Amino acid sequence: MIQYDYVVIGSGIAGLSFALKAAAHGEVAVVTKANKAESNTVYAQGGIACVTSTEDSFELHVRDTLSAGAGLCDEAVTRIIVTEGPARIRELIELGVQFDAREGDPDSEMNGTSELDLTKEGGHSKRRILHSRDITGKEIERALVAALEKHPRVHVLEHHIAVDLITLSKLGFASEDRALGVYVLNEASGEVITLRSDRIVLATGGCGKVYLYTTNPPIATGDGLAMAWRAGARIANMEFIQFHPTCLYHPEAGSFLISEAVRGEGAILVDKKGNRFMDRYDVRGELAPRDIVARAIDAEMKRTGARCVYLDITHKPPEFVRERFPNIASTCLSYGIDITKQKIPVVPAAHYQCGGVQTDVDGATSLRGLYAIGEVACTGLHGANRLASNSLLEAVVTAHRCNEALLRAFPHTLPSERVHFPLREWVSGDAQNLDEMVVIYHNWDEIRRLMWDYVGIVRTTKRLQRAATRLRNLDREIQEFYWNFKITTDLLELRNLCTVAALIVDSALQRQESRGLHYTLDFPEPSDSLQHPTLLRRL
Repeated sequence: MIQYDYVVIGSGIAGLSFALKAAAHGEVAVVTKANKAESNTVYAQGGIACVTSTEDSFELHVRDTLSAGAGLCDEAVTRIIVTEGPARIRELIELGVQFDAREGDPDSEMNGTSELDLTKEGGHSKRRILHSRDITGKEIERALVAALEKHPRVHVLEHHIAVDLITLSKLGFASEDRALGVYVLNEASGEVITLRSDRIVLATGGCGKVYLYTTNPPIATGDGLAMAWRAGARIANMEFIQFHPTCLYHPEAGSFLISEAVRGEGAILVDKKGNRFMDRYDVRGELAPRDIVARAIDAEMKRTGARCVYLDITHKPPEFVRERFPNIASTCLSYGIDITKQKIPVVPAAHYQCGGVQTDVDGATSLRGLYAIGEVACTGLHGANRLASNSLLEAVVTAHRCNEALLRAFPHTLPSERVHFPLREWVSGDAQNLDEMVVIYHNWDEIRRLMWDYVGIVRTTKRLQRAATRLRNLDREIQEFYWNFKITTDLLELRNLCTVAALIVDSALQRQESRGLHYTLDFPEPSDSLQHPTLLRRL
């Protein structure tokens, strides 16, 4: 057993931001199942939304967020995150994050009125998206990792995957439940180690890999969410899975995102004949919120039988396109698509979970000692549909507030406050090595396909019920593997994927209305009586 003052699970913007601040007060372990620079954050292209211009205001940003959230945003939380954003942006810049400056101001510094270049994305009434070309997340992660590597009190466990949280109830105690630590698998050795801490922070990102087509990297398997559920924490709003409208459609491209900022800079959506169609669905056209644009593309594809639609920015100067979107332009060119001359074939793909482990704005969950920040958490900011580029903002603000909250809760020397309970070491018992990986891969594929077919952009009760039935059967099979064989990363991710898929389906079945990202043909209109979060808790 290894003891730390803080254990952070995940190494994206939320986890690393928190770790850097917590390290000033204690020893911090950062558990990450790949290398420390691999996270959902790295793949964020568009930018981070924040009020930094005199032409903008907090009130406008709040209004835009509430509008996109379709009546389910927590307004108090929204105001806190929006108004505290500028201070966190300044901290990122002080860490070395290089946001793009306005042309002619290469050495500009943020001063409250902002000399930074700002772009606009769907649902925003003003230009307020700070960016670093089209690799904003990668630039933020670079700066955070560089700062982390200089800090002696941060201990990074790369290629380690968290297995399960250790709680009082799992140890057999009848008192108030709380988190005490976490079991972690060393992928290289196959050894499960025990990390002891009264302060566990989940920052594991989202669950995009639960769907067949996603913009997320392979690591996005909902691990933190599934662990929190098994530990008894409340889960909220998991029916609201955001599908990004524009993922590159190419047989060799995998899951490459075409940033919403491309539309923010004037790109239009057209069908195979070159006809624009978004104006038929929303007066805001291509800059409508993501749920509306994704459903419009889905409807056009079903209406015409097309396998994709097209994003056209060829009317912009080639030099501007290549300078503003160098990563997108070079990636598309590698597949034979010159975006300065050709339309980009695109389709919607699973992108972001707006629900998650229910928390307050400080990251506190319903389980004492367990906090969650970033995409894994549901603070109430995103409601039924996340406003573009609000995710990085939420992550960095809640990471700061989480650190402050833990310092208030534990104001003295951390080691002296530890409540000592005897933790059990991990025991594999008679578990055998798993020699039929084909079963793992088959179940993985089946979950992702049924979620895409039955729990996608447009849903029905019958499809959801079919998904629920099959997921129950799959869960029994996976649990048998889990208890009878030695655990591997593949088996743990499969177990977590099945759990998360079931949470999405169960939440969707509860919401008998259409709102935001949850659209069902059986209940096509919103209901005033359902203007509240969907809550799930394991009994």
